[in-house]
Amino acid sequence: MKHDEKTAVRLYLVRHGETAGNMQMRYLGTRDEPLTDNGIWQAVQAADALSKLPVKAVISSPMRRAADTARIVQKACGVALRLDARLAEGSFGRWEGLSRTEVLTLGSPDAELLVRWESDSSCAPPGGESIEDIQRRVISLAEELKLEFPASSVVLVSHVGPIKGLLAAALDVPLQASRRLFLDPGTISVMEWGSTPLLRLFNSHAHLGWPSARWMV
Repeated sequence: MKHDEKTAVRLYLVRHGETAGNMQMRYLGTRDEPLTDNGIWQAVQAADALSKLPVKAVISSPMRRAADTARIVQKACGVALRLDARLAEGSFGRWEGLSRTEVLTLGSPDAELLVRWESDSSCAPPGGESIEDIQRRVISLAEELKLEFPASSVVLVSHVGPIKGLLAAALDVPLQASRRLFLDPGTISVMEWGSTPLLRLFNSHAHLGWPSARWMV
């Protein structure tokens, strides 16, 4: 199938800068944590890299960690910023703020649900949102942007859940496969979203330097 690169919208997917909860590998969800000093630095580096590109708009999750990252990017790019709730991280419900290890200590019902959630994309944390639901809302945004910005570039500042939802859709793989993709704070992924989405770049640290990659430690 031929890729429609002449009409597709190019999406620069930025995961927000680092927060304290990210460093502790916690399920943040809708918790509105601020960026750490390193997270602000990551946002500045991403902004500098993106400012050199013909970006038409910056669209962000309204959550603080993403919106603060987006404002730094928007200022550097000199374009409009708008917030869209479809880019927000999924809710982890009762598990928000906890690590995987802490969820497992809550008792058998939570431990069993966690194992199911990790293997069933339709399953949601207690009082939370499934990754299928997250994917549906972020795809709806991408479809709108395809019509609004044909053959143009847009920066989306978001979180692990929505970004992985788009990645899985672009690669045409089951959502659970996205759990094997590690997405670091402050990194940039790139895809063209048209009738046949195409992934160009994933989890790039080029603007941050290799030593900053968590997996390099």
